[in-house]
Parts: sequence; structure tokens; C-alpha cells
Amino acid sequence: MEQRFRDADVVPCYWGDAFGSSLGAGGASIPGAATTRGTGDPEEADAAEWLLLLTDPLCELRVLGALGTTEDALAMPGLRSAGERVADGLRTLPRDLSRGAGDEDELTRVLQDTGLLDGYGGALDDLADSDEFRDACAVVQDDVSAAELTTAVSRAVVALLLAGAGEAVICTGDERDQMVDLLSGRLGGTARGAVLRVSGVLLKLGQRLTPQSVLDRKRGEATSAGASAVGDILRYQARGGPLRDHLAQLIARSPEPPVVIGHSLGGIAAFDALALAAIRQEPLSVRLLVTVGSQAPFLHELGALAGLPPGATLPPGFPQWLNIYDRRDLLSYLASPVFPGDPPGDGPRGTQPSALPHVAQRVLETRQRIRPDR
Repeated sequence: MEQRFRDADVVPCYWGDAFGSSLGAGGASIPGAATTRGTGDPEEADAAEWLLLLTDPLCELRVLGALGTTEDALAMPGLRSAGERVADGLRTLPRDLSRGAGDEDELTRVLQDTGLLDGYGGALDDLADSDEFRDACAVVQDDVSAAELTTAVSRAVVALLLAGAGEAVICTGDERDQMVDLLSGRLGGTARGAVLRVSGVLLKLGQRLTPQSVLDRKRGEATSAGASAVGDILRYQARGGPLRDHLAQLIARSPEPPVVIGHSLGGIAAFDALALAAIRQEPLSVRLLVTVGSQAPFLHELGALAGLPPGATLPPGFPQWLNIYDRRDLLSYLASPVFPGDPPGDGPRGTQPSALPHVAQRVLETRQRIRPDR
């Protein structure tokens, strides 16, 4: 602005530190804020991984297949690889556990208790026939990778069962993990373990999909970052007097009527300060008020402006007003339709009407061509 208007005396008015909002207790009131700064919460990580599996039951196998390649594998000619042994184990698992299975079969019991028994055989077949399973088996050549594959296969089967059953099945987290353990044992694994390489790849994605994680994280981000945006508006609505007084004093110190430019909340505060001064019949000497991306018109429709009663028109003595808006800016509002009955102004106090020959009405409006950084 100083480069374009070289003869102008530009006086900035930064009010954020003195009159803006902040979280006095460091965000202690935000649910989940203390647990969303990292990924170390085991319960949150587990929920995130399983939400991703329920969305895409074969995602871990797909990642396993992509992490290794057959060119890198040390396959021994004439010997079945560790991945092939896992594939054989899956193919030989009994599909129908309802026949000849007694109460001593723990996997059958858990599947019956959760209502997943009928879909068990189909889930095994779907997994065995999938490209993801074949690709993962093809790159597994050692026992360590086979243990990882066994865990991923067991989780994929349980995820297929749960995803296929939908909301009709009630399955606790303990029952879900128990089925993973039992399936892993039948495939030759020793116990449920972490899918080490896969979890590192998928955990962040899963946490983005976890409803509570997203809710907590977004709540924390919105509240913390919003302390300088929405929070500023809330604080201004409750305690905006000091900021309005500060603006009025700054305007009064100007040696000649200034052009007052306010963006967003700054425009609201400038509008209120000028309106209140005019209502008190002590109008401030201002050449032109310019608001950019302002919410003042919308707040006036709500009856929430401090400087103007609900439904009131602009008071006598209110300066010429140029409101700049942008349809792409969701926090930018039209002023002229909200003040349709305001007569042409006589110009601000201390200036001649001819000084603003291009202003035909009290409220002038234009669409902003360059969107300001918000």
C-alpha cells in the first residue's frame, strides 16, 4: 500500500496480542486434546488399524506384497517357501466348522457367540482366491516374514467376517482379538503379534479414518487454531469495548480524516466503533470506511452487532462505506442489501461532499478481485 500511495501516511493497527483471544488454560478444556499430539496411545492405534481393516480387509496383505519383491527373495530351488506354506495352511483349513465340532473347539464357540460362524468358510475362500493374498505369499521367503504374513492373514479373515456382517453382529474387541489368535495358531503362528512393517505404513492412514481420533484432533485443531479466528470473534462479542476504544483513539489522533481499512473481524470492530460514535452524536472524522471479507452485514442481520441495534439503518454521521466481498470467501458478506434504505451520505465530518464524487450511496459495494490471505 505504501508503494502505491507514496504520499499516504499508513498507520497499522495490530490488535491480536492485546485484544485477541487465547487459551488461558492451554487447551485443557478440549476433550482428547492431550492424546492427539502423537500416535503413542495403543488403544487409539488399535482402533485406527481395525477401522482401516473393516474398510479394506485386504489392505495389510496388499502392503506386504508391495514391500517385498520376488527378485529380492532368496528362494531355494526345490523347496517350498515360507509364503507357500502359509498358503497351503489356509487352503487346508476346514470350511464348515458346524459339522462335527464340539464345544471344545474354541474358535467355533467364539464364531457362534458372535454370529459369524455362517460366513467363516466364505471368508476363507474369498481370501485364498484374492490377488492380494497370492502376491503377499509370493514375496515371503523366511520364517520371520511368514509370521508377519500369518498375522495379516488372520486379521484379514476376521475383518472380512466383520465387514460382511455389518451392524447385525455384536463383537467385542476381545472376541475379535481372540479369533485372530486362534486363526493364527491354526495357520502355524504362535500368537497374535504386531504386523511390524505394515503397521508403520498404515497406522497414520488408519488414524485419519478413526472417528474419535478425527473428532478429537479436529476439535483440538479447531479450538486451538480457532482461538485466533472464531475465538477472536467470540471474545470480541463479549468484551469488544477495549478494541473499539483503541480504534477510536487511533482515528482521533489522525491529523486529517483517514481512510479506515478493516479485514474480517477488524472490519467489524471498525464498523462498530464508527457506528457507536455516530449514535452518540460524536461521529469520528473518517474519509472512508473500507471493509474486506467482513461479517458485519451478517451479524447485523442476526441482530448481533454491538454498534447498531437490530433492524436499524446506518446512523447520521456514519462515514462513506466501501464493502469488498468475494463469492469464494465463505466469511465474506454483502452489505448493500442489508442497508437498502440508507440515503446518500453527505460525506464524513470534516470533508466536502465533492471529495468523494464517485460515491453515490452511503454503502458502496464491489466484488474483490484478489482474495486476501485469511
